[in-house]
Amino acid sequence: MSTSEVARPAGFLGGLNSRHHHRALAVFMVVVLAHWTEHIVQAIQIYALGWPTSRARGVLGMPFPWLISQEWLHYGYALVMLVFLWVLRHGFAGRSRQWWNLALGIQFWHHIEHLLLFIQAQSGWRLAGQKVPTSIIQLLVPRVELHLFYNTIVTIPMIVAVVLHRRASAAEREATGCSCGVPRQPELAAS
Repeated sequence: MSTSEVARPAGFLGGLNSRHHHRALAVFMVVVLAHWTEHIVQAIQIYALGWPTSRARGVLGMPFPWLISQEWLHYGYALVMLVFLWVLRHGFAGRSRQWWNLALGIQFWHHIEHLLLFIQAQSGWRLAGQKVPTSIIQLLVPRVELHLFYNTIVTIPMIVAVVLHRRASAAEREATGCSCGVPRQPELAAS
């Protein structure tokens, strides 16, 4: 899709992807980066500090251990992330849109894996006769490493998309109506 073909939604979505895109994108990216950091901290706890997997719960999982074991919470996050990747994509154009769409596609699969885990947790059925809820790729790669990998390969294209978006051409900004890449006007000096 060329820059001039980007569909501009109206109403709430239109505002979220134009005049409020900068703020919405900033909030979303803080949440995404915080979540990714949780996975990185969990890996550090296991591989650098030598903690057993059962004790390595990231930052929030330490005071709230139930967070780690709730499949509905993990699925809910995966679903919300998928929705926001879809909703905020209208504010992107050109190469930034391609990178954002890549993150969206990867997150769609990540969401399917979490849906499979959620279904197993709710139903008692287990994939391939496993003792615990298990995703498809988890049959090959342990869960901690797999979800760190998933969050990494979703977050990196998002970061690339945001950097490219902040450097958007005038044509891309015009196509989306987004002002994220518009240079800020210097404040007037006090008289």
